[in-house]
Amino acid sequence: MGKEIKIKINGQEYLGQEGETILQVARKNSIKIPTLCEHSDLEPKASCRLCLVAIEGRRGFFTSCSTIIEEGMNISTDSEEISNLRKTNLELLFAQHVERCDSCVRGFNCHLFKLAKEIGIDLKRYEDRKLGYPRYRFGPSICFDASKCIDCRNCVEMCEKQGVGFLDLESHKSFIEVIPSKNPQRDCVYCGQCALHCPTGALTEIDSVADVEAELQNKDKYVVFQIAPSTRTTLGEEFGMPYGTNVLGKIFAGLRKIGAAKVFDVSVAADVTTIEEAGELIERITQKKTLPMFTSCCPAWVKYVEFYAPEFIPNLTTVRSPQMILGGLSKTYFAKKDKIDPAKIVVVSIMPCTAKKYEITLKKFDVDGLPPIDYVLTTRELARLFKKHKIDFVNLESEEGDTPWDEPTGAGVIYGASGGVTESAIRTAVYKLSGGKKLEQIEFKNLRGMERTKEVILDLGEVKLKVAIVNGLGNAKKLLEVVRADPTRYDYIEVMACYGGCIGGGGQPLPTTEEIRKLRAQGLYNIDDVKNTRVADESPIMEKLYKEFLTNEEIRHKICHTHYSQKQKEN
Repeated sequence: MGKEIKIKINGQEYLGQEGETILQVARKNSIKIPTLCEHSDLEPKASCRLCLVAIEGRRGFFTSCSTIIEEGMNISTDSEEISNLRKTNLELLFAQHVERCDSCVRGFNCHLFKLAKEIGIDLKRYEDRKLGYPRYRFGPSICFDASKCIDCRNCVEMCEKQGVGFLDLESHKSFIEVIPSKNPQRDCVYCGQCALHCPTGALTEIDSVADVEAELQNKDKYVVFQIAPSTRTTLGEEFGMPYGTNVLGKIFAGLRKIGAAKVFDVSVAADVTTIEEAGELIERITQKKTLPMFTSCCPAWVKYVEFYAPEFIPNLTTVRSPQMILGGLSKTYFAKKDKIDPAKIVVVSIMPCTAKKYEITLKKFDVDGLPPIDYVLTTRELARLFKKHKIDFVNLESEEGDTPWDEPTGAGVIYGASGGVTESAIRTAVYKLSGGKKLEQIEFKNLRGMERTKEVILDLGEVKLKVAIVNGLGNAKKLLEVVRADPTRYDYIEVMACYGGCIGGGGQPLPTTEEIRKLRAQGLYNIDDVKNTRVADESPIMEKLYKEFLTNEEIRHKICHTHYSQKQKEN
């Protein structure tokens, strides 16, 4: 704790901590100051100038997001002059933003639009100066409409923090424009953190809602939805529910109302990933194969390795991500059991992630000539789909998922939080190394948390496992330098591209902050706590699946494993 500092805001006395900004103290005390470019993940840029305040004894106005408090400050946040300045600044920002609210995927759920309504500005006071600006597509995942960009540069900073640097700034006379990099050594990895930190809807996921609706209307198609682990504790936010609320049962019910033939839980496939990945890790350690082994369930991380660090391709586990495994199982094992033509099955994944839209386009994942997944909808897209169909989500009665993918273990559910993949794999590794004995220790809480990088040595009896857990690609980039310098420092490394793991994914509800990510993750651990089965190998579904279908190496490789290759610039 820093030194306490006494200040006044609007005549009332408050205590702050040394180093805090005026905005931070105001927020802690529920004093509303409008902001647009400010985000807790980013450094204050003071570019939107909506958070202006006055300080007694000082001339002019100050941006509260970047002004550090000092003893005795007397601050005003709500004078008529400040209000007029904010209105003018917001009107000028709208001159940089072409309004297409009716057709924008953010619709009216846009921070810029909400502020305009709240402050009460004239949207058309100044002429739009970005009419005719281009739209860019980054692969199948992200759309950038430059005509909506207000030059806050949140996306540029976030892309740099991710260690990617795909978004550049280009000078045009009196202003600077954000553009995709022309550098052949820079490419998008589709993590979507640019979209997650964009306050205007200039950067969004590429919308697949209309395509999915068309499939639901096609009577020749059998539409299956599968739900990612993290979405169950994030979707509720879109409907005003508390952060971290488990709404999986409502998701199942809502999807059936709009015509889903089946609804499955991807967490079941996470149990398959766990079993296969733990087995591969044990094999690599005992046979002294390539170490450290990297996780591969995050497609943005995989693309990062394939493009930016291809020398580490052999370190990636060959195990497919849970969504790809479940899609493959649905078009093989499930299709055969329920006597459905696999060619008629349309699999729609509900994911927290924009990179998952890229992952499903890769032909290497095809199973018997068919793509395992046909469409990916982000959590935000699913919310739009439900709202479009007037689903009263909050008041839906919860329903169960469909067999055979209806009952995951707790280990499968916690995949959505940073450290969850490792904890799941460790539970299985201990189970296997002990010869199938009941685990005395289920929870490995030293693997949990929002720290960007965690290093843990796990004593598994015969094996001491050196583990690193990273969230945020910029932190992964730093860790790769450590591995280059000392390849023996770790045995196993979990990397998630997004802060907090999938609960902070590029397709999750807005806003997403550190405190919100913590609550979302805790929601997943709460589900794990009450599960009867918390180790993948103890799942009755896994026992049946491996006995009936995943019976030999050839089938397991076809459904559960893949390969990687160096990538060239795609965008």
